Amino acid sequence: MLNPGESLKRGERAADVSASEPVSLFVLKSLLHPSVPVLTLIVCLLLWGEVRYGPYFLVAVLAFVGAADLLDAVPIPPTRPGWLALSSLLDIVIRWVLLVAFIWALMDIAGLDREFDWRVLGSWAVLTPVAIWCGQLAAPRLFSRTRRTRRRKAVIVGAREAGFRLAEQLEGAASPHIKLLGFFEDRGLARVPAPYTNKILGKLRHVSEYVARNRVDLVYIALPMTRHPRVLTLLNSLRDSTASIYFVPDLTVCELVQPRFDLVYGIPVVAVCESPFYGVRGIAKRLTDIAIASIAIAMLSPVLLAVALGVRLSSPGPIIFRQKRYGLDGKEIIVYKFRSMRVTEDGDRTYTQVRRNDERVTPFGSFIRSTSLDELPQLFNVLEGSMSIVGPRPHAIAVNEQYRRLIPGYMIRHKVKPGITGWAQVNGFRGGDDIGSMRKRIAFDLEYLRHWSLSLDLLIMLRTALVVWNDRHAY
Repeated sequence: MLNPGESLKRGERAADVSASEPVSLFVLKSLLHPSVPVLTLIVCLLLWGEVRYGPYFLVAVLAFVGAADLLDAVPIPPTRPGWLALSSLLDIVIRWVLLVAFIWALMDIAGLDREFDWRVLGSWAVLTPVAIWCGQLAAPRLFSRTRRTRRRKAVIVGAREAGFRLAEQLEGAASPHIKLLGFFEDRGLARVPAPYTNKILGKLRHVSEYVARNRVDLVYIALPMTRHPRVLTLLNSLRDSTASIYFVPDLTVCELVQPRFDLVYGIPVVAVCESPFYGVRGIAKRLTDIAIASIAIAMLSPVLLAVALGVRLSSPGPIIFRQKRYGLDGKEIIVYKFRSMRVTEDGDRTYTQVRRNDERVTPFGSFIRSTSLDELPQLFNVLEGSMSIVGPRPHAIAVNEQYRRLIPGYMIRHKVKPGITGWAQVNGFRGGDDIGSMRKRIAFDLEYLRHWSLSLDLLIMLRTALVVWNDRHAY
């Protein structure tokens, strides 16, 4: 069984661009993705002998701006496992298709679609994601060239968890341009973990002298950001140096979900718990949901009609079962399912989990439950916007009210729309209402929120098909 945290750790994207990096590396990482679409457009223009560059200038500008926002900065993992490389390609393709569709819509609305040679745009649309992917794979080698420049010297003030995590990154392959000299800590060596005891350079009162004597470029302060006298004394002592000074906030006391820094009318804030679907990400998620739900309904319409007829003929009662559940931000939504039971519990006050050989389940209902066909009407929930294709599965209101008091962070899963399938379900937690199973299910749901990407959604969809096909435990 996969363990939440380990299961997604290898695919985690780094915060890739830092102002503390050399200018050459900063520019390369920031501009590689948005520059590739412009370069491939020029190549396609030359390939097809197109001499009218004017109409394509607007496309190049839109592609540059869109790629800078939608494709993010270039990640720099030290290695690139095969499956992770393919996952990265899928993520790029999905984002690129959304960007091309947006550009095409703008050109059509502006009446400029006849100004272009569609051979140029077609080959450009196909070539660009492959070129971006190749550039991403080649990025570590490009970035390693920065080793030729002088490595910037850094020290960390505070031998604590936040400082240790930063040290691991600075000493790893992802940071070849920074050399970590060591730590400064006032506590005794007995309170410092063994791997770091030989890296203690001195006490806090020694920082300014050491920085000046060794021409240190970067000082990372991994102490509480307070007006404590020793922190103020440290900052005052560093005023006479030219080193760049950074605070490393220790947020380990919080269960971080999509942590990021932001500005609210010029005031810096730290997001501790936020939805991953903000800005362009939210648009991409919604457009993907609409496209997949529409295609699925069109392709599965005969199945939908057959199941509806089977429900009608197998037992008296409505074809569609409607149940109140919690959706985005904990607001009530109505979830649609094909009725599989003789009773239609709303689940707002009490809810009895379905058991094996449950007398409430009809024979036909047992079949559609075991094959997950009863969930197909939720595709219409996706179209109306109350659900998503992938997300934490919605629970009955009574279940929510029971477990929100027993499991810390339970309601965080409602920062996104509930899904027809989810990360917990493809990892073996499709059912079960005991406290142990529910804790694990919530852990996987929160991991999904922390590590969301379009490629992860696609992976979950593919694994869902395999789980449903091979599942012998559903009832």
